[in-house]
Amino acid sequence: MSVGSKILVVASGPLCRNPRPWKEAVALSAAGFDVTVLSVFETEAGLRQDVALLADSPVRQIWLRPGGVGVRRHGHRLHVWLARHAAQHFGWQSPTALGPTGALLARIRTLPADLVIVHNDAPMWAGRRLLATGRRIAADFEDWYTEDLLPVDRRARPERLLRQLEHDLLHRAAYVSTTSQAMADALHRTYGGKRPIVVTNSFPLQPLPAPRAGGRPPAFFWFSQTVGPGRGIESFLAAWAATQTPSRVVLLGNIEASYRESLIGALPPPRRTQLQFHNLVAPTDLPALIAEHDIGLALEHNQPPSRDLTITNKILQYLNAGLAVVASDTAGQSEVFARAPGIGELVALQDTAALAARLDALLADPARLDGCRRAARRAAEEIYCWEKEAPALVRTVEAALAA
Repeated sequence: MSVGSKILVVASGPLCRNPRPWKEAVALSAAGFDVTVLSVFETEAGLRQDVALLADSPVRQIWLRPGGVGVRRHGHRLHVWLARHAAQHFGWQSPTALGPTGALLARIRTLPADLVIVHNDAPMWAGRRLLATGRRIAADFEDWYTEDLLPVDRRARPERLLRQLEHDLLHRAAYVSTTSQAMADALHRTYGGKRPIVVTNSFPLQPLPAPRAGGRPPAFFWFSQTVGPGRGIESFLAAWAATQTPSRVVLLGNIEASYRESLIGALPPPRRTQLQFHNLVAPTDLPALIAEHDIGLALEHNQPPSRDLTITNKILQYLNAGLAVVASDTAGQSEVFARAPGIGELVALQDTAALAARLDALLADPARLDGCRRAARRAAEEIYCWEKEAPALVRTVEAALAA
C-alpha cells in the first residue's frame, strides 16, 4: 500500500444521514490513507453532527454550499427545479436535475487526490466527467439510481443521462462497489463491465446488548428519517392488530400529524396505547436506543428494484444490537436470512392473516425469541459487521492505486 496516498470521498449530503461514506472514510484513514470528505451543505445541524462523527478521526471534511447564501442559494434551487421540470415535461437530460453537479465538479478539480470515490448520483456525474481527464475514480452504488423510484416518480429525473453514467462507471471506474450480491448481480447483468464488489451497510460492533428485563411485553422497533406511507408500516400494523400475544410497537422518525392519527385510527382501541412514536436521535445515540427493544422491523417493498435488491442499514443495525428480525421477503433481505438462519421471520407483507399468525408464534415463545436475538448478534459478529467489511475495502483501494 502507498501509505499517505490521498483519497477524496464525495457525497451529496451530510455524513450523519449518509453513514456509508463516513464509515468508508474512517476505515481508509485508519489504514494509513490521507482522507478528505467533500459533502454538500444542507443544514447547520447536519454540520454539527458531522463534526461530532469525525471528532476522533484525522479525516478532513470540506462542505460545499451550492450557490452560496441568500439570493444566490435560492437561485441554485430554482435552477434545479427548472431542470427537473424540463426533464419531466420535455425529456431534457440536464445534469442540474441531479443537484449541484457543476459545483461539485469544479470543487473536486481543485482537490488533489490519488483516488476519488463518488457516492450518490450527482457526485457520480462529476466522477464520470473526471474520467476523461485521467483522474482515478471509484464509484459506490448504495442504490441503483435509475431503479430507486417508482415509474411515476422518475419523470423528473434525467433517466437516459443516469443510465449512461451508470454504464460508463461500471466499465471505466477503478472499481465499483454496492450493498449486496443481488444488487451486484443485477448491475452486472444489465450493464456488463466490472462486477461490483460487495460492501454491506454494516456498522462497527456495538457493545453487547444488556439482558432484557423480565415481565414486560416484547417491543417491535422501526426507524427512518421519515415515518410515512409506502414503507410497509400499514401492512405490518394491520397484522399486528390481529395478534393475541401482548406487545408494543415503536416507530422512530419525523411524522406528519395527519399520518400519525391515521395509523392510530386504523387500530382497534385496545391497541392504540401500544403504538408509540419516538423523535429522531443523533446517529451516535441510535445503536443504544435500538438495543432497548426486542424485534427489529425491516419492512421493505419489492418495488422499485433498488429497494428489492439492496440490504439496508436497518436490518444490519438490528443484528448488531441483538434484536430478532421481522423482514419482508425482498431479494436483499432474503440474502441475509440465507447466510444467517434463525434470526427471525422472513415474511410476505401482503398476507395479513399469515403474518399475524407468524408474529403471534414468535411473541408467544420467549425461548425462541431469545434464540433469535442470540443468532442475530452472532450473525453481526461473524458476518455483518464493519470489522469484517473494512479490510476488504482497504484491499480494494490498495489494488486500485497499484493499478
